[in-house]
Amino acid sequence: MSIRTVAVLSPGDMGHAVGRVLRENGLRIITCLDGRSDRTRELAHRAGIEGVRSLEDLVDQSDLILSVVPPSEAIRLAQQVAEALQTRRTNTYYADCNAISPQTAKKIDTVISSAGGRFINASIIGSPPGKGEPPRFYVSGPHANIMSELNGKGIQVRHIGSEVGRASAIKMCYAALTKGSQALWIALLTAAESMDLTNELRQELLESQSIVYKQMQKQVPGVPVKARRWVGEMEEIASTFAQVGLTPQFHEGASEIFRFVGQTSLAEETPENRDRSRTLEQTISVFARDLKKK
Repeated sequence: MSIRTVAVLSPGDMGHAVGRVLRENGLRIITCLDGRSDRTRELAHRAGIEGVRSLEDLVDQSDLILSVVPPSEAIRLAQQVAEALQTRRTNTYYADCNAISPQTAKKIDTVISSAGGRFINASIIGSPPGKGEPPRFYVSGPHANIMSELNGKGIQVRHIGSEVGRASAIKMCYAALTKGSQALWIALLTAAESMDLTNELRQELLESQSIVYKQMQKQVPGVPVKARRWVGEMEEIASTFAQVGLTPQFHEGASEIFRFVGQTSLAEETPENRDRSRTLEQTISVFARDLKKK
């Protein structure tokens, strides 16, 4: 089968950028914007993504559906798509590309497969297309080979086996390090600020951990606009670790840190309007102030 029409649900930060590069590489890209925010609608418009009236129309017209939503929405979206699949009696491919645990991926596989769809376990590592290196789409499962048709079209596709759950697992392990580290950085820097030790700690980090401190300066100021979405991702990582017999508490703690950051005043900004001149020190100062209020 040749992939000609790809549906993206939903065209948010990652989804609209993926849709844009796939469209630029000759594919028709569609979405259903029913119930989506004005911001998501604007991102879809900018990316040249075509809107259809309903999920039923979407499954009718698409060869492949890419689910790109926060982890907390993954099962609900799959259930909605499954209802549309049953109504239209189609066997469209459905790739769940979300930051979910292997266990959650297997649940979604059951939902989609029971409705007649063909499930692909996928995960995304890297920034949205257009921000450096193309993102890597790891894929697994018995239907994963079809995703190879998207390789080189603004994204990289890496097949890692026929078992559903493997693509999710590598994302969980990777994000446990990257986003887990950012949660740790925020916690320790906010603690230092709260104890009036920011200058002393900064000097020590610059002397003994300069590479790490530069990463903090680059990454932490951008966390507030993403923090609410990352709460569920940390919970999925915690579940993944528990499933293999490791403590879930590291990333349950990270989830709480991102929940706190998502409640600060900085989390009201959007990726488009956030203050990119705000420094690490200024960001942590706001966290410590809001923590004190809490």
